Amino acid sequence: MSAEMNELDIEQAYHAVSDTYLGSAVDIHGLCRDKRINDPVMRGDFVDSYLGVPTNAGAKAAKCVVTLFKHKDVMAVLRDAETFTNGFIAEGLGAFFDGLIVLAMDGEQHRRTRALLQPVFMPETVNKWRPEIDRVIREEFLQPMQADKKANLMDFGLYFPIREMYALMGFPSDDPDKFKQYATWALALVAANQIDPEKARIYGAFAGKAVKNLYDAIMEIVVTKRAAGAKGDDLISRMINAEYEGRALDNHEVTTFVRSLLPAAGETTTRTFSSIMTLLLERPELLERVKRDRGLIGKLIDETVRYEPVATFKVRQASRDVEVGGVLVPKGGLVQCMVISANRDEDVFDNADQFDIDRKVKPSFGFGWGAHMCIGQFVAKVEINCAINAILDLFPNIRLDPSMPAPVIAGAQLRGAKSIHVIWD
Repeated sequence: MSAEMNELDIEQAYHAVSDTYLGSAVDIHGLCRDKRINDPVMRGDFVDSYLGVPTNAGAKAAKCVVTLFKHKDVMAVLRDAETFTNGFIAEGLGAFFDGLIVLAMDGEQHRRTRALLQPVFMPETVNKWRPEIDRVIREEFLQPMQADKKANLMDFGLYFPIREMYALMGFPSDDPDKFKQYATWALALVAANQIDPEKARIYGAFAGKAVKNLYDAIMEIVVTKRAAGAKGDDLISRMINAEYEGRALDNHEVTTFVRSLLPAAGETTTRTFSSIMTLLLERPELLERVKRDRGLIGKLIDETVRYEPVATFKVRQASRDVEVGGVLVPKGGLVQCMVISANRDEDVFDNADQFDIDRKVKPSFGFGWGAHMCIGQFVAKVEINCAINAILDLFPNIRLDPSMPAPVIAGAQLRGAKSIHVIWD
């Protein structure tokens, strides 16, 4: 890829993020299983030593003091947001967002900001959108594909979550090229988080343009909505009308908050969808069960998020000297929580390495845990539920295309399948 390229398209940006977080060619599940048994509280930085992918702390951040592999240890860290904080992210990924990024907030500031944003992502709000989400998936995406009798499902999977989430946030939904451009800019910000200096230089240039372009585009929408009275149920309208720290938000704050949410708006749902469809289509008997009983789709989603979480690890910073599993972590030290390992902890999950939608539900960390649990998880579940229902309705006898490579779930961080080739009758 040339440094002189002016723009990425959305597929290039998405795959640039995938390649950034693909990491070393290792069996991450096997490595984690070995660590759970032999070194469950590892001194040092597992991601740096074994996986070779960046974290949201940024390339210049210190290495992690300790890495945790057991469910109980990961749970203890993620649920204690006072001792194990997120503020360090402001100097890594958060540097693009003027500090107004929820992921990098702690304490009272984080609580107030979540309270400001949360109502848009709650079931009572999202369920109002469900008929429109379903209509868009069927009419705009899947019905035009029906006659082809074959497809790469990721040609759909990349676009529908972005289209839906951006509408929920308040972006105009009548111009597909615009929301694709916004999504491309948002992905460019994530792709800029590189370890390799040459790649950092290349993608840093894209990100530099993207951060300004995205700001200007959102600002235009905010100004227009404010002038019209901001009467909608969407995130931007609600934020214009809300109070934050005892006062109304100005246009800059609304714009910056919205911009900070966009890198995850759709992209993580795309990866989750890819893993769900891969695991489902690999299991014809399960596929038939789900066809007959659509009430199982919720269990299918939850088990996939346990079995193959998109984000394989979380990093936190100690706000004080603290002992973690017998290891002293000094104030300011980073702690790495291997979510992908905790989700398959044999002490918590029976037959942990089996994909079983009928298993007894227990806490897992695919959507995070504690104060920083994913704010958009309910939206993602509704979108994916609608998508699976529509695919099963509109693509009779859907199955993997035997003439094409089988889908593979991969990635040391941000896991998913790049392609899922299917045929139907």
